[in-house]
Amino acid sequence: MKKTAIILLLASVVSLSADLVAGAEGVKLPGARVSIEAIEYASIQDAIDALPKEGGEVVLPAGKFVIREPLVITGEDVSLRGVGTATHIYNANEDGKAALMIVPQGVFDRAAPGAKRKYRWRVQISDMRITGNEKSGHGIDAVWVNEIYLEGVTVSYHGGDGINMLYCLEDARLADSLITYNKGSGVYILGNHDTVVSGTQFEENTDALQFIDGFNLTFTSNIIDDHLRNGVVLDNSMGNTISANMIEQCEGIGVVLKNHTYATIVGANIFTANRKGGVVMEDVHGTSITGNTFTIMAKNAVSVNGKCRALTISGNTFADRSIGEGQFKGKVEDNVASGIVLSAASVLNITGNTFSNLSTKALIIEGKAARQVVFSNNLLINTAGGFDKLEQSKAEGNLVVKGAR
Repeated sequence: MKKTAIILLLASVVSLSADLVAGAEGVKLPGARVSIEAIEYASIQDAIDALPKEGGEVVLPAGKFVIREPLVITGEDVSLRGVGTATHIYNANEDGKAALMIVPQGVFDRAAPGAKRKYRWRVQISDMRITGNEKSGHGIDAVWVNEIYLEGVTVSYHGGDGINMLYCLEDARLADSLITYNKGSGVYILGNHDTVVSGTQFEENTDALQFIDGFNLTFTSNIIDDHLRNGVVLDNSMGNTISANMIEQCEGIGVVLKNHTYATIVGANIFTANRKGGVVMEDVHGTSITGNTFTIMAKNAVSVNGKCRALTISGNTFADRSIGEGQFKGKVEDNVASGIVLSAASVLNITGNTFSNLSTKALIIEGKAARQVVFSNNLLINTAGGFDKLEQSKAEGNLVVKGAR
């Protein structure tokens, strides 16, 4: 081996040895912050308070942690992480206080106008269970937090909302979570923009989700079951996608769109046995209801009032529990299905839908005649049309089939 090669080999060995020694001595990656292990502190709040101003991570161990005052996060670039549902925070407070608050530092006014809001950025809560009692407040109360990220959280049994977000304007995300048995809404959102709720299960809250005075909600791949009132409520909102969800057995309505809601699509969802309606629209504009399945909806599978304009209702299936050859599943008294209710409605496009074995007509006209409606290329199986109260309208190309089961 040449002398030069030997020298280079020795230099490499020396360099590697130096790196190993440096690692052994605990030389830290430049810019890194040490994770705070809450198990080393007297309380979870003490661990949160130990975060530096620049933010960092607090890791909670497995265990049940009883609190009587809210846990408070005021900083940004903060991650509070458990180890899954084995990390259980129980709010024993009975004075209406929240379990976890992500709020500005010091005194602040929740009703402050935009210019006076104290926004913080990037707070993540993940991998834990947060429960309360009927006299406690919200589970997670977030005020003016941009890019908030909630993942893998179970939020249950609170006296208020499971999750309450107030003007968390930019890019809020809730994913892969379980929101159940809260006295208020599962998730209540006021004033958000660009919000994603996905892969989350909601059960037996009052409403699953209320989204008010907001823009650009994507609510997708969720399950809503057995709610005490409604499933999804969009109030004065635009630019929303409600897609690929299972929405069943709400005591009220599956999806409510109201108060100047526009530029929204409700598509590829399944609605089953919601007692007061599937999709009910009141003062809704420029919106599509498409590709949904409405099964055993006893009334108001889709309902449109006279304040709505420029709606498209297309490619949906309205049906009972028939499974072919004259058979159906379930009890006879539960095997009911309804169509589209128009209450003094006008300027609608209703095309390419299937109405099968309905207990009502395909179109149920309430009050004044519906006007300027296109009802075309629909398939009606053992179902009456209900076209007689359409005025200045076009009803053509519809196929009526009788006897097929």
